[in-house]
Amino acid sequence: MKNTLKVERAKVNLTQADLAERVNVSRQTINSIELGKYMPSTLLALKIAAIFSVGVNDIFALEPEDWKS
Repeated sequence: MKNTLKVERAKVNLTQADLAERVNVSRQTINSIELGKYMPSTLLALKIAAIFSVGVNDIFALEPEDWKS
């Protein structure tokens, strides 16, 4: 799954630590999401999208290989 989380954070000048605090996860979790190493739960994805006032699909998108699992 690809994401534009880093871009969204940059638009509003929010650090990984700031975002992590707002959604109640560690900074490392945010970093792992941005690097594509961790897929957030539905609830976490919704919380993140709400922070930026966008839809989940505006930040997270499935890639063709995601359909194979």
